[in-house]
Amino acid sequence: MAKYLLLKHYRGSAPEEPTYPPLGEWAPEEVSAHFEYMEDFANRLRESGEYVDSHALSESGTWVRYDGEGKPPLTDGPFAETKDLIAGWMIIDVADYDRAVELAGDLSAAPGPGGAPLREWLELRPLLTAPTEIED
Repeated sequence: MAKYLLLKHYRGSAPEEPTYPPLGEWAPEEVSAHFEYMEDFANRLRESGEYVDSHALSESGTWVRYDGEGKPPLTDGPFAETKDLIAGWMIIDVADYDRAVELAGDLSAAPGPGGAPLREWLELRPLLTAPTEIED
């Protein structure tokens, strides 16, 4: 089994711009349908034993960096207009890369405005694990 992170981005980080409006501009029933799809998807993975964890994230965020001894952390943001905000994530534990791609494709079909599949780009990243043995 291998663990993968599925990242849902807000606008602008995919190879092509999304053609749908931001979630805040959807009708309430469209938002409900989208989140119901996401929960059904997670439930299917729970039943198959492939679900690890997931969560949606707020559009706003702040970058924070250590700025030296005795100084407060350096902050910047929020970045309401940035093109690289993470909207949410899901971690899956699957047999191989092909299964991870298959599931990412299924998740990308979550409904959007009008109920049509969003065909949203998702970023798929394998989770790194520590080596079990150290080689010389």
